[in-house]
Amino acid sequence: MTPQSAEHFRLTVLNPAGRDPEQKFHKLPAPGEGAHPPINFHGFAACTLGAFHYNPSRAVAEHTPILLLLRSDFRASERALSDLKKQGRTVAVSLKETGLHQIAQQLCNRARLSRFMKILAQADGCIATTPEAAEIYKCARGKHDAATVAFIPTPYPIEDRRWNLSLPATEQSGIFVGTREWDVPSRNHFAALLVARQLCETTGEPVTLVNLDGYKARRLLDELKFPDGKLRVIEKRKSYADYLRDVAQHKIVLELDRSHVPGQVAGDALLSRIVCVGGDGAIERIAFSKTCGEGRTINEIASIALDLLKNADLRAAIVAGSQERALERLSFQAIRSQLAKFFAQVEQR
Repeated sequence: MTPQSAEHFRLTVLNPAGRDPEQKFHKLPAPGEGAHPPINFHGFAACTLGAFHYNPSRAVAEHTPILLLLRSDFRASERALSDLKKQGRTVAVSLKETGLHQIAQQLCNRARLSRFMKILAQADGCIATTPEAAEIYKCARGKHDAATVAFIPTPYPIEDRRWNLSLPATEQSGIFVGTREWDVPSRNHFAALLVARQLCETTGEPVTLVNLDGYKARRLLDELKFPDGKLRVIEKRKSYADYLRDVAQHKIVLELDRSHVPGQVAGDALLSRIVCVGGDGAIERIAFSKTCGEGRTINEIASIALDLLKNADLRAAIVAGSQERALERLSFQAIRSQLAKFFAQVEQR
């Protein structure tokens, strides 16, 4: 795979019967442009200037390799795979939700598990957005060549200056809590809030979090009794660009997620050019290896966060390192090259 051939590679992402907007990425949209920001699985389409569809016939019309997403009960995905293979298309598949808890929830149903196994056996390959999902796909495919399964993290437009939403260090203060799901045990949202409260009491730094669950979550927050005037709660849905601008106002993003997800919390931190502390997502482990939660206790994560809140030079060094690693392994150019190489290998087989 030469750089030139990778440059011309185009990918169509198909989310059959899904609700995400269809979009053709003839060019990379700026923040606030387009129906959906170029992140997550839309990012795979965007980094190749490809397309994102929920209608299989429109996906076929793109005349490109296809990444088929598996969602819901997998029925629509199974039908779409059959139609695509009849058209002679090269099709790789991926679960749309790939946290370990999400995979477990989806595959504890016999009918879904049966469809999942059939789909993986019939697909040309599998793309995993986490190393753990890649291991599961390899085990499920069994006799198939391991080269037809690849861990390819979700890309972020790090190299595009328009997506640099950073603020000067003099305009940053406080802690942004990156998680928001109280009812998902592996998110450890409650524990993250306790650590944030402790850091707030120690340093005086304010804490910001997002609550889209209304009154129930507000009552839970009231029980934590943050210092007066030190807790800011965002309760209005915002565009992705405006959300990133909120994140960028802080010194660090804090999380204690143990879900082994793709890592959008860390991806948001990359675009906001601040440090992500804690979490074991794929992006966290790649870009923020010195501050992520993999292999670290809660006390160790809290200590790292405290040092970063006190030391602007240390924060700057971690951000610089994360940007360097992201350019090499997570940028649109890097992921486009990985996708082109993967599909070239799959088609040869």
